[in-house]
Amino acid sequence: MEKPRSLVIGVDEAGRGPLAGPVVSTAVIIKEKIDGVKDSKCLSAVRREALFNLIVNKAIAFGIGVASPKEIDNLNILKATLLSMKRAIESLNLNYFERYGEFIKEARVFVDGNKIIPEVKFHQKAVIGGDRKIYEISAASIIAKVTRDRMMKSFSKKYPVYAFERHKGYATPLHREMIKKYGISEIHRRSFLKKLNEENSLW
Repeated sequence: MEKPRSLVIGVDEAGRGPLAGPVVSTAVIIKEKIDGVKDSKCLSAVRREALFNLIVNKAIAFGIGVASPKEIDNLNILKATLLSMKRAIESLNLNYFERYGEFIKEARVFVDGNKIIPEVKFHQKAVIGGDRKIYEISAASIIAKVTRDRMMKSFSKKYPVYAFERHKGYATPLHREMIKKYGISEIHRRSFLKKLNEENSLW
């Protein structure tokens, strides 16, 4: 496989806001333009799945990083998100090595949001609304969203009473009702629930 000359890495996350489940980040290098790739929030689940397969097949390299609900509780959501992004970059670098026989020496990294990722050696730029502005971030947003949705569907088999396959851990009326009825599971974010409870906005 021919090694690309200049590398642009897009990084985005999925799952900062839910009451349950991990935060998932993706880092991707992709040169080939795929029609329809845009911010994952603007796409239907069916379209995201179709684009996910195209992006994964056409990407030069990609990596996925996850921070668990426990890490979110221990660190806070911002630090946990940045940790998942760092892990995504590390995973991408390993994927690149597997394909090209060397690690990435130099790259430009565009991160969705207003923070750059700590302890990443590449040149970085944080881009607010980057998932709507930069192709590589849009591609990363789709992989991250589909990956997290699949994880939550898998969790729904272990914790069927919460209907995670329907709301993916977000604070929908159904999810709040299930928490009220059954309590919390191992994958609920205790820090989020505590804050909502203190604000009297959980119920």
